[in-house]
Amino acid sequence: MTVRIRRATVDDAATLSSLAARTFTETFGHLYLPEDLASFLADAYPPEKQAVILGHPDYAVWLLEDKGEAVGHAAAGPCGLPHADVQRGDGELKRLYVLASHQNGGWGGRLFDEAERWLLRDGPRTLWVGVWSENLGAQRFYARHGFAKVGTYEFPVGRVRDLEFILRRPA
Repeated sequence: MTVRIRRATVDDAATLSSLAARTFTETFGHLYLPEDLASFLADAYPPEKQAVILGHPDYAVWLLEDKGEAVGHAAAGPCGLPHADVQRGDGELKRLYVLASHQNGGWGGRLFDEAERWLLRDGPRTLWVGVWSENLGAQRFYARHGFAKVGTYEFPVGRVRDLEFILRRPA
């Protein structure tokens, strides 16, 4: 098998930085002016920030690799979404992206399964995810996994403020 999922380490910070920027751009880049996209990517995905996440015991990241090339990733950790019902101990799927070249093969679902197992490793807890209000495919995916819309917030990309849905799945 040439495609595999593995837990990322601090040594993967540069790979994760590049992949996160590539997947976000491939998925959403057409929505933004180049300067807004560049500003967001520079702030959200620098290797130094990825190294901090990868080295933190409360967070986990998985890489989907095909013949050694990173083609997808998932990230999970404590819930940081702006919702009044978030409780200490709640978990959040922070990111789930697969390059278009590897979509529709079940790999997104497998990445989700890895993150879910890790988030629930100590037993049931409430899980959260934020999703762009116009990403209907992602909304259907999360609904199949028991998530329901419970709120909204604005997600800044440069000067743009996207409407995001906050989804929750009770413990």
